[in-house]
Amino acid sequence: MASRFNPLKADAAWQKAWDENRTFAARDDSPKPKSYVLEMFPYPSGRIHMGHVRNYTMGDVLARFRRMTGHEVLHPMGWDAFGMPAENAAMERNVHPGNWTRQNIATMKAQLKRLGFALDWTRELATCEPEYYGHEQALFLDFLEAGLVYRKESAVNWDPVDMTVLANEQVIDGRGWRSGALIERRKLSQWFLKITQFADDLLRGVQGLEHWPDKVKLMQENWIGKSQGLQFRFALAANEIGASEVEVFTTRPDTIFGSSFVAIAADHPIAQKLAVDSAEVQTFIERCKQGGTTAAELETQEKLGFDTGLRAVHPFDSTLNLPVYIANFVLMDYGTGAVFGVPAHDQRDFEFATKYALPIRRVVSDGDKTDPAFTDTEAYSGPGTLVNSHFLDGMDVADAKREVITRAEAGGWGNGQTVWRLRDWGVSRQRYWGTPIPIIHCDACGPVGVPRDQLPVTLPEDVSFDVPGNPLDRHPTWKHVDCPSCGAPARRETDTLDTFVDSSWYFIRFASQPKDRPFDKAVAEQWLPVGQYIGGVEHAILHLLYARFFTRALQHIGKLDVAEPFGGLFTQGMVTHETYKAPDGRWLSPEEVRSGKVVETGETVTIGRIEKMSKSKKNTVDPEPIVDQYGADAVRWFMLSDSPPERDLEWSENGIEGAWRFVQRVWRVVDAEPSVAGGENLELRKLLHRTIKGVADDVEALHFNKAVAKLFTLVGAIEKAAPSADRDAAARTLVLLVSPMIPHLAEEAWVRLGGEGLIADAAWPEVNPALLVDDEVTIAVQVNGKLRDTLVMPKGAAKDIIEAAALASDKIVRLLEGNMPKKVIVVPDRLVNIVL
Repeated sequence: MASRFNPLKADAAWQKAWDENRTFAARDDSPKPKSYVLEMFPYPSGRIHMGHVRNYTMGDVLARFRRMTGHEVLHPMGWDAFGMPAENAAMERNVHPGNWTRQNIATMKAQLKRLGFALDWTRELATCEPEYYGHEQALFLDFLEAGLVYRKESAVNWDPVDMTVLANEQVIDGRGWRSGALIERRKLSQWFLKITQFADDLLRGVQGLEHWPDKVKLMQENWIGKSQGLQFRFALAANEIGASEVEVFTTRPDTIFGSSFVAIAADHPIAQKLAVDSAEVQTFIERCKQGGTTAAELETQEKLGFDTGLRAVHPFDSTLNLPVYIANFVLMDYGTGAVFGVPAHDQRDFEFATKYALPIRRVVSDGDKTDPAFTDTEAYSGPGTLVNSHFLDGMDVADAKREVITRAEAGGWGNGQTVWRLRDWGVSRQRYWGTPIPIIHCDACGPVGVPRDQLPVTLPEDVSFDVPGNPLDRHPTWKHVDCPSCGAPARRETDTLDTFVDSSWYFIRFASQPKDRPFDKAVAEQWLPVGQYIGGVEHAILHLLYARFFTRALQHIGKLDVAEPFGGLFTQGMVTHETYKAPDGRWLSPEEVRSGKVVETGETVTIGRIEKMSKSKKNTVDPEPIVDQYGADAVRWFMLSDSPPERDLEWSENGIEGAWRFVQRVWRVVDAEPSVAGGENLELRKLLHRTIKGVADDVEALHFNKAVAKLFTLVGAIEKAAPSADRDAAARTLVLLVSPMIPHLAEEAWVRLGGEGLIADAAWPEVNPALLVDDEVTIAVQVNGKLRDTLVMPKGAAKDIIEAAALASDKIVRLLEGNMPKKVIVVPDRLVNIVL
């Protein structure tokens, strides 16, 4: 009788052995081919969750497999450690953000280690440590010297209670997510990185990302947003303020005959001029400041307008005058700060025109409707043919765009332009817990870079969060320094960098970590680009785009000869769980529910939808007690087995218990007494070699659930096999095949089987190509196209032999009832179709 596998004992023992042997420390000088496997590093929020476990298990299986196939593998781990949650904790719990963050790192690191991930902890980094962010400051200065950094005034979301800029995601229904205060739109001086300088290259580069998901590439393309447009001038009818024209930009010049109004931003010069003599205009402008600053927010917020009384003359019809509105959905930072509205073919314009009873005229037809009266409930923005548009009638959209641009240029009132949705990256944050921007402001010299020998500019530790706003602004000494250029009293920049900057180059620092510079070019280029990057699709736009920009910027200044940071990208699905509510409406955690009842009160629980695990709905599952009960290998196996990795995975007790039972089955197979007699088992040998190849192919393709299915089949076959040398060989090879997935059991079994060294250092089994060839094939037998029987025949059998076998089948003989078929069609090795 085989013994029972004890996961808790094995887990601790083998994790200690890997640590002591530095098993997973990558060698820069290794002659082996290099393979860089990386999962998006976590924010140290307190504890890991099942989403982390799934993400890192996938990367871990690939990293271990690559080691077995002869690669020198870099599989590092670190912490995206700056950001708002730490400051919130400081305010709520009266702790220092650094202490809170480092405690969380220690907790999460211990949790990750308990799962046995093959991580190179020698390269661990945390973005909140000066050893990291000091090098980031040096790169910022490099970019500044290269002209890739500049400062300008920019519209921001300002929380007047917390006295800080908020990211767009922190504005909820127009209010600060923490204070609840109405957000104001303000202009502040901000630092920007010139990502738009690389827009064309970033867009072209998307097409070369062969190993990225198509959906992510499309998202990148749409965010960069290259389009052809027309910038042109509407003449203004005579007016009291003396304005002669308003310049607008549009990507849809083809719809110009459908225009019914012009809209300008609240801070457009014309609006500002009107406000001088009109309290009503000034009041409306102030109201506009209480809105969002992003395209997404502008789409969803209520559309508001103020009729200025000005009228714009249509460039193709001087008898048509369009009302000019100040509108809250137009920003000066986008285009010219003015647009013309085409309500029938733009949803935003449709909502505005409906609210203010403006004309809505159809000018693009989808083929069914051509009359100018537009009665649909939503704007039509699809392709079609121009109608009700004079000389454009009958053209498609693309031709009509070109025609309007040609006429505008010929008439001297407009110019065709290539435009981009992408905007330069504003990196200033009015926060303490971030990388200090290495700039000193001098009244005489202006902004001056901090001298290199004074880096890192470290954050002061003696700060308080009892007053809203940035503690760096009110620190008594930190910000007061002398100007490096003239020696006069000056001030440090008190803004810190957007945390996206930290994550835009961490993968390079993992690859090379000299003390005196951000990275060594030659060493980093040995590992880059990252061969396989794994993370959530929520980072498909900004993080990936910023990282792609960063490598290009480093290439531009000669620091790195790599353009694309990530050769392969995989976006895994989420881990989901049922949600539970008590009768009083409280969310309940899975631990508070048993058999549909509240554990403490016995009340009946309302079981809700299966949703992404989230703290707000309390449907999270802490991995630690699960590991305590079932061991790391069962948790890892479940994460790989239940669904394709790109899809969501529902966590269930039945699922983890099934994984535990399978781990024990594998143990029983490999711990069985070796055979002392018995003949060959050719079928098992063939299955084994098909499994070796199939699992390897599936792991390389990240089809982990398919690899798991093949291993299930092999285990079942070994269990049923009679004692033989082939059975023993299959059991021994099985240990190697499962070792990337359930490494603790594999190490334990390797010792039992007399394997040399650690199985983590063992090679992947070799495939015997001869055993991959099937000698027999299964042939379908159809009657009038319907499957009636199957035949197992020698591969390559002649047509007449296959036909005779089919006609002699008992099932077919009964169906024929003594009649001769009209025709028999034979496709060798595949099917026979008998036509009656």
